[in-house]
Amino acid sequence: MATGIYQNDDEETFTVTFPADDILTTVTSSGALAANWIATTRQLNQQRLDQLIVGLDLEWRPTFQRGADANFTALIQLCVDQRCLIFQIIHADVIPDELSEFLSDERFRFVGVGIDADVAKLEEDYELTVANPVDLRVLAAEKMDRPDLSTAGLATLVKEIMGLRMSKPRHIRASEWDRERLTLHQIKYACADAFASFEIGRRLFYDEI
Repeated sequence: MATGIYQNDDEETFTVTFPADDILTTVTSSGALAANWIATTRQLNQQRLDQLIVGLDLEWRPTFQRGADANFTALIQLCVDQRCLIFQIIHADVIPDELSEFLSDERFRFVGVGIDADVAKLEEDYELTVANPVDLRVLAAEKMDRPDLSTAGLATLVKEIMGLRMSKPRHIRASEWDRERLTLHQIKYACADAFASFEIGRRLFYDEI
């Protein structure tokens, strides 16, 4: 789905390319930069805050030992339109109040696949509450009258709704998401998940399917 990535002039922003979109992606562990991304998102969308759709996803280092507790959430990915934030919360100097306020804003719809589990993990790991999560599988099954989609993965929804093939290689999916400096492959993967969630949610809510 994502076709390329390149770093911009500063250390924190990258452009992730898709067939029809270029996504400006901020990668940071700075609470101030995360708060700035949120403030800019609110400003850019002030005319439609009552119906804002936000792609939401999490990443964490997998645990391979049977019975071991899951590792803490390493990344929070948020995407609105062609802007994505990858917040390295596990390395954050501070978790800004702006993030908590953004996630708990009941006007916004946070969309993702299996999002209830992510919401529960975010609450358990960092006491962050997501006020209005929407599972894209359920939404797609209802909007498209396709009960089979209620158990679909993100790649299947991308194919059915966006008409694109989404690759989710295991060596990236199960990689060290808690490393301080993410690889370009990790950034592209994390951005793709959040952007795909946003775009599928947008198309379903606005009946562009």
